[in-house]
Amino acid sequence: MSEQTELKRTMTLIPAISTVMGTVIGAGVFFKASGVALATENANMSILVWVLGGLISLAAGLTGAELAAAIPETGGMLVYIERAYGKLLSYLLGWAQVIVYFPASIAAKGIIFGTQVVNLFHLSVNYVVPAGIAALISVFLINLLGSKVAGHFQAITLLFKLIPLALIIIFGLMQPGGVEVSFFPIHTGAHTSGFLTGLGAGLLATMYAYDGWIHVGNIAGELKNPSRDLPRAIAGGLLGIMIIYLLVNYVFLHTLPIQAIAGNENAAMDVAERIFGNFGGKLITIGILVSIYGTLNGYTMTGMRLPYAMARENNLPFSKYLVKLNRYQIPYVAGIFQLVVAIALMFVGGFDLLTDMLIFVIWMFYTLVFVAVIKLRHSEPDLDRPYKVPFYPLMPIIAILGGVFILAMTLFSNFWLAMTGIGLTVLGLPVYFWMQYQNQKQN
Repeated sequence: MSEQTELKRTMTLIPAISTVMGTVIGAGVFFKASGVALATENANMSILVWVLGGLISLAAGLTGAELAAAIPETGGMLVYIERAYGKLLSYLLGWAQVIVYFPASIAAKGIIFGTQVVNLFHLSVNYVVPAGIAALISVFLINLLGSKVAGHFQAITLLFKLIPLALIIIFGLMQPGGVEVSFFPIHTGAHTSGFLTGLGAGLLATMYAYDGWIHVGNIAGELKNPSRDLPRAIAGGLLGIMIIYLLVNYVFLHTLPIQAIAGNENAAMDVAERIFGNFGGKLITIGILVSIYGTLNGYTMTGMRLPYAMARENNLPFSKYLVKLNRYQIPYVAGIFQLVVAIALMFVGGFDLLTDMLIFVIWMFYTLVFVAVIKLRHSEPDLDRPYKVPFYPLMPIIAILGGVFILAMTLFSNFWLAMTGIGLTVLGLPVYFWMQYQNQKQN
């Protein structure tokens, strides 16, 4: 009996749209409103950056999915980058994900979890980091019990992403708000150093909430008709997400003055308490906490497998330890490494600093993926492409321009954060050449 190696093409459009939305929606929508409001200082400008963030993500998702469908290999973006540019850039992406992207994502979620716990139970702010660390350690311990347990846990917490969102939108729109929100004319606040600066900083903040679109093309192998349904699933899913995000942020801006949202990591709880009262607000906050915990689980589960995969190729220092598995076949040493880096980052920066840095770093590589779509169209014209990005080359160009704008404005408005991200990424260069030298010496 031959082993089943091909995915069954059974997925239709509606489940595909649900998968896209479930992949992207996370904790960012609840907590990035504060960063957007701080960057723009104006309600209509805040709404504009959420729209633009959604449109850039839509162009990005439709573009990146071409490579996901054409090169359906484990490793995803690492494989696309290596195929288009070679091993060095692929290694730097892996390094950046191991050192910055996953640990900073986990650290940021730990901080926001701790912040909500402290606010919910009226504890001292000194307990934010300890509560966050406790969440990180407990999620890691759950993952040590095996991928099946972690997977079931992820499925259960998925529901809690949607319940608080739905309740805030439905009851927030029904309740007369205390703040008038006008959409025009669009301008920034008095303290913002310029329209483009506010737009760039606001966009960087929204991209964290929209992050996850890179994975949506992975469902191509399970779609009955990928060439027809994949663009519909991505467009439908991301447009649905954009509408949800706009409605949530409209409720925020309609319920609280923008000054009360800007820089306030407890804005979601404040809005919930204003809509549902003290007890109802606390219930919504508990739902949000479960949502954060589930997202934390997903990033922990995925993130610990990356240093393990790189160590299997002997591409990291101490690879012989990082490949060790426990009895449930979980790379526990790689998980401990990720946990230690994440906890260290919790002491370095807050939620917005960490998320802005990881988004800047990962968008350097996302932009390379968009360019790779055009590059591979020329270098590998005969590659089987079950799905091709619509409106080529316009859609990849929009994605590239969006990526370049986000990166350029971050360099302009938050130079040292951008340089820190670049520095941590470039730190992978000496490691790469050292490991290459060591591997050659062993052979």
